Amino acid sequence: MRSPGEGPRRRRRAGEARAAWAFLGPYLLTLALFMVLPLFWALTISFQQDNGFGDARWSGLDNYVRLATDVHFWLAALNTALFTAVVTPLSMALGLGAATLLNPVLPGRAVFRSVFILPMAVSGVATALTGALVFNENNGIFNALLGSLGLGGVQWQSGGVAAFASVALVTLWWRVGFNMLIYLAGLQGIDPVLYESARLDGAGRRQRFRYITVPMVGPSSFFLVIMNVIYSFQVFDIVFVMTGGGPRDATSVLVTYAYETAFTTRDHGYSAAIGMVLLLLTFGFTVARWRTGRTADVTG
Repeated sequence: MRSPGEGPRRRRRAGEARAAWAFLGPYLLTLALFMVLPLFWALTISFQQDNGFGDARWSGLDNYVRLATDVHFWLAALNTALFTAVVTPLSMALGLGAATLLNPVLPGRAVFRSVFILPMAVSGVATALTGALVFNENNGIFNALLGSLGLGGVQWQSGGVAAFASVALVTLWWRVGFNMLIYLAGLQGIDPVLYESARLDGAGRRQRFRYITVPMVGPSSFFLVIMNVIYSFQVFDIVFVMTGGGPRDATSVLVTYAYETAFTTRDHGYSAAIGMVLLLLTFGFTVARWRTGRTADVTG
């Protein structure tokens, strides 16, 4: 036999559920229209031969088999992996260093924080245009500075290593502020008593940083590893504006190669297959990092 108050409770829960779905409805609809539906459509195109003109032809796994022997794809994948391996740890290390320096109460702290965060307010294209002005090998600011010192200019556009380095440097300038902001939030959550206790026990500044700061900002590092790797896998605007993937594919990454395949050679099916592989790589890394992070939290 139901209690007298059960009916009103059930109606209240039903009303709360309807209100929740009413609030979630627009978001879920937007997610389905602009993320889920395009994703399934791209997956379908990846199994087709389609140049954008006429009807597409179903080709099964041909596009994916073709990837295995495509030298340009593997070069773009290698460049993407190298870009990720360089930018991710450097941007996190510089971000943590900047956050550590700007966390204490210092004169002008707000100004310096704003300087680091300012690039976050600029779009990737604007950042790349600024980088192109700085690293232009003919009339760029950096080579002009080297010339004033009596040194030779660097071939930022015609040299493969220099072009890759210029893209990485501009990306670091753009990303360090974001990493610093996340680390600042983590540092401000650390109890100052921990540092005071360590100082009284004789721990130096380096030891306090290693054994207190680094472990305590572990959740921030966990988040930033995932975010920076995802960004590095999907980097496009800075590479496209500064180098276009050149010279001789030295800065070609997976997204620029997919773009070139789709809009230059108009092989939409093959471009979609590249995108699906990139999606699987990103998803696989995120899951692996999540599982290893949770395992570390449990064992630690």
